[in-house]
Amino acid sequence: MRYPAGYFWAAVVLTALAVILLFGCRPGGHPASVRPAEPAGQRPEIYVSTDVEADGPIPGPHSMVSFASAAFTRDQRLVATFSANLEPLPGATVHPVTRAWWSKHPEAWQAVQTNRQPPAQVMAAYVQWLKRLPGKPVFVGYPATYDFMFVYWYLMSFEGESPFAFYGLDAKSFGMALLDRDFHEVSRKTMPERWFGGMRHSHLPLDDALEQGHLFLNMLRERDERKPPRL
Repeated sequence: MRYPAGYFWAAVVLTALAVILLFGCRPGGHPASVRPAEPAGQRPEIYVSTDVEADGPIPGPHSMVSFASAAFTRDQRLVATFSANLEPLPGATVHPVTRAWWSKHPEAWQAVQTNRQPPAQVMAAYVQWLKRLPGKPVFVGYPATYDFMFVYWYLMSFEGESPFAFYGLDAKSFGMALLDRDFHEVSRKTMPERWFGGMRHSHLPLDDALEQGHLFLNMLRERDERKPPRL
């Protein structure tokens, strides 16, 4: 038995609709519940080298008195900087060991005591600064365990969020891998001079953030020059 041609094409259309409804597909062939992956490199990493100065070993009982961040692209272009001196936390004290350390750096201590701002105001501005960066921020510290601890605590305490998530990249650990040495053998004294680029460590947060940012990016460039190209 033969059917009119119109029946045939109606059957084709109905079959196609049934497939779409059954598998939940959208034009382009991707299931409705699965979004296509974004192309690689859609949002580049921005390396946010950050230095913290504090008056004690941990946040809460002691305060972050100053910090600065320098944001770099992978090709060592400085995108932006952020720095601020902060008012002490209510009820916090200066740890005696840290006080003794600061007594050896009186000029740096005086510098971080000027133009102090409320922590809530500073961290609100910092979060907005991070969100305006042209890529995904990656925290870089030296040592990251200390600097990230203070920054993360202040972010969560005053803003309830961290654009860095839970992660921090430690420059010393990266140096350990590059130099193929034990962790405690790696220090500024054992790192090659070519990594530093002649920049000085002054204990002023912005100076130190810039210095360790260039340090990390020189290390990253050297790592990239060693490895075979990606396929």
